[in-house]
Amino acid sequence: MSTANIRRVKSSEIELKDRLVHIGRVTKVTKGGRTFSFSAMVVVGDEKGVVGFGLGKAKEVTDAVTKGVNDAKKNLVKVPVYKGTVPHEQYGKFGGAYIFLRPAAPGTGVIAGGAMRAVLESVGIKDVLAKSQGSSNPHNVVKATIDALTKMRDAITVAQHRGVKMERVFKG
Repeated sequence: MSTANIRRVKSSEIELKDRLVHIGRVTKVTKGGRTFSFSAMVVVGDEKGVVGFGLGKAKEVTDAVTKGVNDAKKNLVKVPVYKGTVPHEQYGKFGGAYIFLRPAAPGTGVIAGGAMRAVLESVGIKDVLAKSQGSSNPHNVVKATIDALTKMRDAITVAQHRGVKMERVFKG
């Protein structure tokens, strides 16, 4: 992920909602038999531009989810949301997963698949056109989506970065 414009957020300051993305059952075979454990991928967000993801592993599903939520609260980032959609088109990549996000008109809804949908809804995006290509592994899709979202920049940030007025950004 690019570290240029990632804005970290403290989890104690906001009300977060968690979404379970994926539960995996892991089997360890020993001479005494099979030992089962679970891994849980969780996404948390305040639906106002803050999102984070976490992975928890435990012998029980509930413990794995709890650990995932706690891990996700440690990885929160602020994302620009413009009128309920993303500010501009953006690609994201992680491992073999490739993500494409495109702004959509109001009323379109979140046109995205499973793991990507959880991330976009947790951020608070209401209208977006999204496409996932390559790997459909939920872990990599979530990380690629967050990569795309952290690369997003709103007009104010672009104007400050270029050292020009807001009107100049839109004139091209």
